[in-house]
Amino acid sequence: MKLTARLEQSAPIPLAADLACDSGELLALVGPSGSGKSTILRCLAGLHRPAAGTVRCGDETWLDARRGIDVPPQQRRVGFVFQHYALFPHLSALANVMAALHHLPAGERAAKARQWLARTNLEGLEGRRPAELSGGQQQRVALARALARDPQVLLLDEPFSAVDQVTRRKLLRQLIELRRSLAIPIVLVTHDLEEAALLADTMTVLHRGRTLQTAPPDELLARPVSALVARLTDQPNIFVGQVVEQSPATDTTLIDWLGQPLQAAHHAGFAVGETVCWVVPEAGVILVRDHQADRENTVNATVNERLAWRGHATVSARVGGRRDATLSFAIGASVAQRRGLVPGASVALQLQKAAIALTPADPATVGQIAFAGSATGPKQ
Repeated sequence: MKLTARLEQSAPIPLAADLACDSGELLALVGPSGSGKSTILRCLAGLHRPAAGTVRCGDETWLDARRGIDVPPQQRRVGFVFQHYALFPHLSALANVMAALHHLPAGERAAKARQWLARTNLEGLEGRRPAELSGGQQQRVALARALARDPQVLLLDEPFSAVDQVTRRKLLRQLIELRRSLAIPIVLVTHDLEEAALLADTMTVLHRGRTLQTAPPDELLARPVSALVARLTDQPNIFVGQVVEQSPATDTTLIDWLGQPLQAAHHAGFAVGETVCWVVPEAGVILVRDHQADRENTVNATVNERLAWRGHATVSARVGGRRDATLSFAIGASVAQRRGLVPGASVALQLQKAAIALTPADPATVGQIAFAGSATGPKQ
């Protein structure tokens, strides 16, 4: 069973969104506040009707604005976990889950509700009301209630945002385990890119209600289709360069960045002389030793900052002392300590050719980041 949707409207929140999610897959919707993520979930559930578009689940049409089809929410088999859970405060955990079981005979509801509470690790808490449960326990009651409807689609709207980091990690692990047994499309709205990358089979990046890119998380982060997608997915290494040579025979596009030649894998869509944005993930920036400094795409930089956490370090270093030419890379904290990566230290960094992605240079990006071949620029 596949969920597909095309949603369009101009107000109150603009939408021009396309999405698709197969049975057994999890699609994560990411983007800044106001990008329409929660509105899209409400459209899928039938809680909001867009001006135009379609929503289809399997062979059922839930919405076709042009044909006047709009199946009401209660007739769409959707499980919905809201950001703040929306539990009935006067009902116990058991009764909250039973409220979603009206499709079963009355005599079977309590047993079924207990089964779902057990599957979400809530045995022994059936009689507690929401106020007597922790945030994580409330979230699991909401999830049990959503799944008790035997839904065709599960919608999760920032389900972990109201809990602390320790509880969030536990809930993430439980959801990863639970979803293995759910052969339905799951759509997750989240602001947390790490959470999206961990859970999702596919990510959709949204901006002002418009779909910018949809791809598996690793592919999307490694190959953003635009500088805007790179910024929205928190890529730290986004710069501007100029194409100086195209060599299909050697699978190379040569760009100039601040007078430094950089080799990228061949990108046929750009002409010689064209200004482009280039992006390299932190994993594509490699610390090299002095005797390896003649490798391709090696630049000299000065460490600006080192942040360490749980055995990992993120290091930023400025090329030519320029603030607008700061490269970020990740390394083991012990390696960073052993190599003396402290502010002011000189380092040689190799930018892996295969990791450099080129995108069109939009005016907003050119105005914000370092321009190719510029002999001068902001310094500190």
